[in-house]
Amino acid sequence: MIYAIIFLLLWAIERRYFRFAEHYNIVTKQSSRSSHTGTGIQGGGIIFLFGALLYYFLFPECNYNSWAMAGLLLIGVVSYIDDVRPLSIKIRLIAQFLAVLLMFMQLGLIGHASWWVIALALIGCVGMINAYNFMDGINGITGGYSLAVLLPLIYLNFREEYICMPYLYVAGISLLVFCFFNFRKRALCFAGDVGAISMSFILLFALGMLIISTRGYYYVTFLALYGVDAVMTIFHRMLLHENLGEAHRKHAYQLMANELRLPHLVVATFYMGCQLLISAGLLFLPVNPYLYMGIVVGALAIAYILFMKRYYHLHAEYLKSLETKKK
Repeated sequence: MIYAIIFLLLWAIERRYFRFAEHYNIVTKQSSRSSHTGTGIQGGGIIFLFGALLYYFLFPECNYNSWAMAGLLLIGVVSYIDDVRPLSIKIRLIAQFLAVLLMFMQLGLIGHASWWVIALALIGCVGMINAYNFMDGINGITGGYSLAVLLPLIYLNFREEYICMPYLYVAGISLLVFCFFNFRKRALCFAGDVGAISMSFILLFALGMLIISTRGYYYVTFLALYGVDAVMTIFHRMLLHENLGEAHRKHAYQLMANELRLPHLVVATFYMGCQLLISAGLLFLPVNPYLYMGIVVGALAIAYILFMKRYYHLHAEYLKSLETKKK
């Protein structure tokens, strides 16, 4: 019953937010990074923050994660402000590093792990948070992929009990509410930075709890597809001598949606399905998990290279057409 009430509350909050955003013209428009067409409500992913707050106040027996909640609120509020009125990258990065440090305090890393371990983990987590945000460019991909990450985390919690289960359930409910409005051909709302960044933080905290509880560092494979796409795209842009701070549309999923003209929901479902298969292989195949992780990362990297060799020329032609129009 409590979860049904949470679902209805989040549904009502999301609908109320739509009216608020429409009144203040908080809408998203076509940009050089996004592949969305038309306009829609920006920042619909704020529902993830409201879901986290409901979890925190409705399940007091789980309130051992106050530091993590503080980090989530910090990074979520700053991201929402950036959705409404763009902030400098310095402010956003400072907020992200501080939020992740608060998460590390909750995980017990501060004061116990070596400084270089904390530094590497800090850079990795902030990098993954931004990668999650960069991958939010088409309808359905953030919600669908996040569900693909969340489901194996829920499955493992039945076995390991590494985190309070309501934390995962409420995150899933907020994702279902968001997907109803976003996972469609003509999305009614988009996650915005607040949605992609907040959900990445929520999932990273759960993943961190799992890794610390089991010492299974190979569980980062649950984020393999996003991670490889983001890292390989960075390397690709470096080879092209591009400014990494500039917006772009060079991710594999963007080429699928733009140059190959695949429907957004097909691409989003493909990413969701691939990550679920990868995670299922890690959980159920009788193979060394670290070997499996290496094989998966290598295979995804090779697949990315072959895909770009086959189709990147279409994006290059698109860029040339833009230059021609400017002239």
